[in-house]
Amino acid sequence: MGIDVSPVSEEDLYLFHEGSHFRSYQLLGAHGVEENGTRGVRFTLWAPNAKGVKVVGNFNNWQGHQHVLKRVGQSGIWRLFVPHLWFGELYKYEIDTLDGKRLLKADPYAFYAQLRPETASIVYDLNGYQWQDEVWQQGKKKPAYQQPVLIYEMHLGSWRRGEGNRLLTYRELAEILPEYVASMGYTHIEIMPVAEHPFDGSWGYQATGYFAITSRYGTPEDFMYLIDCCHNCGIGVIMDWVPGHFCKDDHGLRRFDGTPLYEYPDAQRGENVGWGTANFDLGRKEVLSFLISNALFWLDVYHLDGIRVDAVSNILYLNYGREEGQWTPNQYGGNGNLEGAAFLRKLNEVVFAQNSHVLMMAEESTAWPMVSWPTYSGGLGFNFKWNMGWMNDMLRYMAIDPIHRKWNHHLLTFSLMYAFSENFVLPLSHDEVVHGKKSMLNKMPGDYWQKFANLRAFYGYWIAHPGKKLLFMGSEFGQFIEWQDHESLDWHLLESPMHKKMQSYCRELNHFYQREKALWEVDGNWQGFEWIDCSDYTQSVICFMRKAMAQEEALLVVCNFTPEVHGSYRIGVPAMGHYQEVFNSDWEEFGGSGQKNANLIIAESVSWQNQLQSVEITLPPLATIYLKHKELEQINDI
Repeated sequence: MGIDVSPVSEEDLYLFHEGSHFRSYQLLGAHGVEENGTRGVRFTLWAPNAKGVKVVGNFNNWQGHQHVLKRVGQSGIWRLFVPHLWFGELYKYEIDTLDGKRLLKADPYAFYAQLRPETASIVYDLNGYQWQDEVWQQGKKKPAYQQPVLIYEMHLGSWRRGEGNRLLTYRELAEILPEYVASMGYTHIEIMPVAEHPFDGSWGYQATGYFAITSRYGTPEDFMYLIDCCHNCGIGVIMDWVPGHFCKDDHGLRRFDGTPLYEYPDAQRGENVGWGTANFDLGRKEVLSFLISNALFWLDVYHLDGIRVDAVSNILYLNYGREEGQWTPNQYGGNGNLEGAAFLRKLNEVVFAQNSHVLMMAEESTAWPMVSWPTYSGGLGFNFKWNMGWMNDMLRYMAIDPIHRKWNHHLLTFSLMYAFSENFVLPLSHDEVVHGKKSMLNKMPGDYWQKFANLRAFYGYWIAHPGKKLLFMGSEFGQFIEWQDHESLDWHLLESPMHKKMQSYCRELNHFYQREKALWEVDGNWQGFEWIDCSDYTQSVICFMRKAMAQEEALLVVCNFTPEVHGSYRIGVPAMGHYQEVFNSDWEEFGGSGQKNANLIIAESVSWQNQLQSVEITLPPLATIYLKHKELEQINDI
């Protein structure tokens, strides 16, 4: 979708001030237009408490006395048309405040900005790129709930780097990233924030330019090309988005016109002390227009397929990250931010009304109810929520020495007590491999071989557990050190056989996941899951069944989280006949010990684990195996 420029009309101003102008980037900012037959740039800015506003740039030697914006009535909007100016010009707003100060601010609605450490905005045309993803767009009509969703989370600046530790450009990444992700069997990439931000170490989570793609890696067209290439490789693109708080750099949004404008005026709510940022005023209508427009901007203009909303708990709770006495209860005496919840509901209603098949994912770490329920049912309206409880329990469990796991069996099984209360994503994200938490591989206990075996067993369980999936880059080949945002992943580890085999395991596991409907078709209710046995804590073994809509698609999943081999382990099965081992994390080609069930397994009329029949299997050490019931005609084809 291209960008049409909105007139500065009474209707547009009304909608903006009502919090209902969902394309406010067409109204505000710098736009190339023609007025009275003359081509130029229209500058439009919301700064209601400014005493005066000028636009400055190279075109006037950064002296704004000849380019003074005029206030549009009592709207708080300032406007100026500069004839003969065009795309590519640098600019800022020079704002005179009521207390006599002069501020130099970047445009909140700018589409592009200078490369850090410079901070000027750039007049930019986003209508020039010719998209080539029509086939992909036509295919986006299926609800994600009944589709495989396997997300590769990544940071563009450290996935790979060029010579001399140089950042790769969007176009350089486009030549290698989509093909790699597709070959590995992922369905989506999730990109950590790429809105313009001044500090590399914030990873993009503290932005200044919400409508400007970061210039670190190239131009807006370059980023569009990267997304186009992903789509043409069958890969969806999700972006992390931060509508809760913003950084406090002088050229950014904080005290934009000399007063708290985008942030809460009450310092107790406006200051985010823990992160050193400012919280958006989610009760201010113009801020709602800004944020909801921004979400639609990324979906429409950049053809994104989804948004993962960061730090939702910071939006929902007045006491998030605060001690007693540092927050004030809401009008009902509770700790919920009623404005924050209302904003999220409105955001999701608007997004889904215009983009019915996008992904809206909440990174929400508390027990706030019905996050992924529709708003008409009292929910927040997301279609997915990150399952932080499962993630914390499982990483804690996997870090325990196998000899002690039997005393912590509840960590392995508790998630099924609430697995269907939300539409969950099971995240193994960047937050779990930084700040002393160790990499996924190095979290695992045991010697060198056991670390890999533990991780393969864990991934096998993760793929089989109800919920969509997300894995941070590098975890697919066993990155050994923690993630470092200032350097490339350790791709040289693939010269080591065990790391190469781990990558091969993840590739085959991912493709197996996509092929097997039982692992994703019924993720959201008990119809897709059945415990066979969750009580064998003494041997740290669990067994369950995943089901698809078609009965013959069902899979039996058995996990052994100890290094003991069980040569004749009996499990209950749902039907007589023959069973075949269709996947095993202990296969030698994956770096395992090679303990497997090579022959067809014949069910016996021995009641076991509440099933009328059962089988005996070889259960490998530190492994997850998948079994499938085979009909006679299928057996004859093997």
